Amino acid sequence: MFPGRTLTDLGFSPRSSVRGRGARGTDEAPPPHTTSPTYATGETEETHETYDTQDPYDTHENHEESDVQRRAFMTGGTATVAAASLGPFGVTFGAPAAAADRRVHRVGTSEAGALEEAVRRIRLLDDRHGADGLYRRAAAPLRTAYELLDAGTTRQTTADRLYAGAGELAISVGWLAHDSGRFEDARSHYAEALATARMSGDPALEAHAFCNTAFLARDAGRPREAVRAAQAAQRAARPLGSPRLLSLLSLREAGGWAGLADRPGCEQALARAQTLFERGPSETDPEWMTFYGEAELEGLEAQCWSTLGDWTRAARHARRAAHLQDPHFTRNIALYTAELADDLARGGRPDEAALAGLRVLDLLGEVQSSRIQTMLAGTARVLLPHRRASGVSAFLERHASLPRIA
Repeated sequence: MFPGRTLTDLGFSPRSSVRGRGARGTDEAPPPHTTSPTYATGETEETHETYDTQDPYDTHENHEESDVQRRAFMTGGTATVAAASLGPFGVTFGAPAAAADRRVHRVGTSEAGALEEAVRRIRLLDDRHGADGLYRRAAAPLRTAYELLDAGTTRQTTADRLYAGAGELAISVGWLAHDSGRFEDARSHYAEALATARMSGDPALEAHAFCNTAFLARDAGRPREAVRAAQAAQRAARPLGSPRLLSLLSLREAGGWAGLADRPGCEQALARAQTLFERGPSETDPEWMTFYGEAELEGLEAQCWSTLGDWTRAARHARRAAHLQDPHFTRNIALYTAELADDLARGGRPDEAALAGLRVLDLLGEVQSSRIQTMLAGTARVLLPHRRASGVSAFLERHASLPRIA
């Protein structure tokens, strides 16, 4: 699992919460999949926050250098700036030559904490900007994570945090590959996370890896694999005591049944997901599930009905999803609105579809997601016969001016 890994710089710890977490001291920070407080809606912009940074390989304390470094992470709001700022674990320290001279002699809680923060930061950036500008940069901290595992640690608690953090980071990088259309890369990263979960005996990580594998299989046109992976995720998740997690996994299963054109199977899984969701949040909910609220429930149900060809019902749920979504999750607002545009277009409502499509185009300056662009391209093809209709021509002209997906 550790072929040719190169040790790179890492390390930062935010003063304020990112993706639903408050700051913790290094010694008490749990693995990325453990419990977290309820996500605060209406989260303020993150681009002006101050961060503590430190070189985890340098035990000599240098306060003057630290003051400079804690401003180094991110000063801009666009996906381009975010991607450029995302060095290994969020911060690049010193020159490459200096980095090459550093070695890990003993991995401790500071490295584990930095790894956990890297996972949170990548997720936060994806929430705001989508995957396309982040994927290549996020691969560097993943290489570092497995180098840390290879280096070893003397404490079992630290080892557990490192395994959990590395697995969660593999899933996060896999998701960036997934959302940017690199399905084979995503499949490899998810498999790496699953292997890490199995080696460390971590059912929460295993459930997360299977959850994302199910989603990928659905998107890649392998619905039967999606069903099996979602069911495997549910088996791993049942002892964890999180109804919301089981609800999400039931939705993953529903997506697979929809891909198999099994409407009864899909409806049963959707009903189970709704029942579990209504039990409410729990302290046992994994941290990575902060995105999963009523908006995501509606959005995933919309995708199921769309796959089954029930455009009216799909559009109703997609509209609710876009309306309910917390403004923090810019990428998801664009996704749900793109789903709405496509459902309206296929349901014979071209004018409304064009308006929804224009709203998505307005968000694409901030969001970079091949998934969303692919959905819009499909909508544009459906709307071509209606190009003389009110509003449709404006959407088609703006869509035609978009840069082609690489």
